[in-house]
Amino acid sequence: MANIKSQIKRNRQNERRRVRNIATRSEVKTHVKTALQAAEAGDGTGDISAEEATRRAVQKIDKAAAKGVMHRNTAARKKSRLMKRISAQS
Repeated sequence: MANIKSQIKRNRQNERRRVRNIATRSEVKTHVKTALQAAEAGDGTGDISAEEATRRAVQKIDKAAAKGVMHRNTAARKKSRLMKRISAQS
């Protein structure tokens, strides 16, 4: 455990950010999974259309990159792979 006051505060901040980042990453994974399931099921059969699910997943990925949760190249790679998988299923 740190003895320096500024480092103690930094540790608290890092922990809060870590928890927030985990929640955002989890949200991204969930939306990507939902988009893939919607694309697999086809349009109109599930709760949400494939296009809408894909749009939301891409939106969440972009937001995570903007917040600094993931690197912008990582976000671009995730979006690219998502679109590739969805177009292959269609």
